[in-house]
Amino acid sequence: MNHCDVTQPSPQPLSRGEKGVELPRAHGAPVLSANIRSQPEDFFVEEIAGFEPSGTGEHLLLTVEKRGMNTAFAAKTIAQWAGVDESAIGYAGLKDRHAVTRQRFSVWLPKRVAPGIDTLETDELHVLDHAWHGRKLPRGALVGNRFVLVLREVVGERAGIEERLKAIGARGVPNYFGEQRFGHGGENVRKAVAMFAGRRVRREERGLLLSAARSELFNRVLAMRVEAGCWDAALDGEVWMLDGSHSVFGPEAMTPELQARLEAFDIHPTGPLWGAGDLRSSDAAQDVELGAMQGDTASRLRDGLERAGLKQERRALRLRPADLHWQWQTDGALELAFTLPPGAYATVVLRELGEITDVASFAR
Repeated sequence: MNHCDVTQPSPQPLSRGEKGVELPRAHGAPVLSANIRSQPEDFFVEEIAGFEPSGTGEHLLLTVEKRGMNTAFAAKTIAQWAGVDESAIGYAGLKDRHAVTRQRFSVWLPKRVAPGIDTLETDELHVLDHAWHGRKLPRGALVGNRFVLVLREVVGERAGIEERLKAIGARGVPNYFGEQRFGHGGENVRKAVAMFAGRRVRREERGLLLSAARSELFNRVLAMRVEAGCWDAALDGEVWMLDGSHSVFGPEAMTPELQARLEAFDIHPTGPLWGAGDLRSSDAAQDVELGAMQGDTASRLRDGLERAGLKQERRALRLRPADLHWQWQTDGALELAFTLPPGAYATVVLRELGEITDVASFAR
C-alpha cells in the first residue's frame, strides 16, 4: 500500500531563475526573510574528521582555518609553500570562499622535509594543527560538518521562526542538492547538456558537470515527492538507506518494524543518482522517479550520464540537522548552529525558513 497520495507528476521541467532551481518547501510558506554572509564570519563551517593521524608516514596532515579562501586556492597555496605539485595535496571536501572554514589538507613529502609551519601563516590562513600520516587524505574522509551561521536583517515573527526551527529539528528537511552545485542561474546543467551533445570541456570541468546533471535529476524526483507530501514517508517499492551510511536495502514492503525505524531516523527513503543500469526501486516509487524525469532536458541528461559510464546509485531524500540550536543576538541577528553529514547543504536547511539573500553572491 502507499503511505501518501502520489499523483502522476507533470512532465514539465522545474523552472530556473537567477538563484537556481525553484524547489517546493516541505514546511510551508516562508516565516522570515534575512541576509546571510554579510561578512565571512557569518558562515562558519568546520569539518569533523573521519580519523586520527597515525603519527608516521610521508603525508603531512594540516588542519587550517581560512577566511575568504576556497579549498582549491588553499590547496594551491599549500603546494607552493611545500614546493610540490598540486597533485600531492589531498583534502576531504570542498569549502566555499565566502566563509570562515576549518578543514584538513595532506601534503605528500616523501623525504619528510617540510618548510617551517610559521611560513605558511597569512592573515587569511592559520595552521591549527599538524601531524604525519601514512596516506593521502581522500575525498569524503570526514564524518560531517559543523555550521554556525548568522542571519542578519531578519524580518519575521520570532515565535513563528522558532516554531519552524523546532519543526525542522523534529522532522528534518528535503535533502536537495544546493544551488551551489548548479552554478549561477543553473548554468552547469545547460553546460552538461551541451557537453553530452558533443561540446568539449576541460577534464576538471567534466566531473563538475556530471555531478550537476545527476543532482538536477535527483532534485526533480525529490521535488515531486515534496509536492505529494511523501519525501519522508514510504511508497510501494521504496529503497531504504541506513542513517549515517550509504548502505541501501530494498525494495522492501512496509512493515511496523520499518515504520518504527523510519520514525526513529534509523532509515530514510531514497531517490536515484542516475546512471546506467536498472532503477532499484519498483512500483509507485519507481513510477514517481521515472515520471519526474520526463521532458527533453531530463532525457538528454539521463542518456548522457549513462553514456558517461556512471552507474545507478541512491541518495537519502531527507536530512535532519543534528544538534540544532539557535539564539537571538542583541542586534536582532539570528545565530544557528547544527551538524550535517557529508554531501549535505546548509543552504537547504535555511531555505525551509524562508527567503535568504546570499549577500556574498552579489560580490562575485
